[in-house]
Amino acid sequence: CRTGHAFTGEYHSSFVPIETTSCSCGECIQTREHILASCPAYEPTCDLLCSASEDLVITDILGTVKGIEALADFLKETDAFKKSRSTDPSQVNTP
Repeated sequence: CRTGHAFTGEYHSSFVPIETTSCSCGECIQTREHILASCPAYEPTCDLLCSASEDLVITDILGTVKGIEALADFLKETDAFKKSRSTDPSQVNTP
């Protein structure tokens, strides 16, 4: 995710063009910024990332120890950025 290599529409558009580039929420191009900061499907788990960056600033999330720890918790809870998610992101259980 930090390097830009992730299973997102943005990555697929460059490296796996047969894969969809849109997000399940309807956003045309799924990006890491979209998933981490604005995707309504992940809104129920936003508090995990907001603990590191109240305004969901990507450089805070990906570039600080607190941000990386929050990102790890977010990834465990949501399965975001996995090729095959175990759950629909809108169905994620929140603590």
